Amino acid sequence: MPKIVDHERRRDQIALVACRVVAAHGFEQATVVRIARAAGYTTGMLAHYFDSKQEIILAALRLIMRRMEQRLTRPSEGHEANLLAVLTEALPIDARRLQECAFWMAFWGQVSSDRRLKRINAWVHREYLRLYRRCLEQQWPEWAGWRAARRDEVLRSVVICINGLTASAVSSPRDWPAERQVRQLRLHLDLLRDWAGRTRVLAAGRRAGR
Repeated sequence: MPKIVDHERRRDQIALVACRVVAAHGFEQATVVRIARAAGYTTGMLAHYFDSKQEIILAALRLIMRRMEQRLTRPSEGHEANLLAVLTEALPIDARRLQECAFWMAFWGQVSSDRRLKRINAWVHREYLRLYRRCLEQQWPEWAGWRAARRDEVLRSVVICINGLTASAVSSPRDWPAERQVRQLRLHLDLLRDWAGRTRVLAAGRRAGR
């Protein structure tokens, strides 16, 4: 009886290997040959699933986004969820997530010189905004009462903070252990929440004084 191959699973496996190879060797050195060798396949086998290196990279991006969404939206285990706990899942706080983030960093380094990668990066950015907005909506009750412009500023500031922590941890992992990343994220969220709430109070006071 012929062996049944789960092609989607194999595509994900190759994408995951590509993520590991890019994280270890950089974008340019992550050749199709190197990815195939690391996956235990021939380049011909990879060509059966992907037309080009860019297609493999795109599959890796989509796989990481799926993983990210699963982490950010899964129910909390044994304790009440809060925004800090949820968004911590986006940080490179363990070896697997550090590898994923190193892949992101290598990808971002190529975006400025490749038109197609720019389009892909724009899609990735929209997905991040969507995920983080959902987290803010669910975890901060006052979020719905803020003006749209204020919510947008808070959302983008959260993205900038997480991206900055990611870049710092990938570049200097010894200087940025998980505890420091979480501490800085907590500080940033507290400051943002206070700022947004205080700004709303001041605006209400000005309207009342008219």
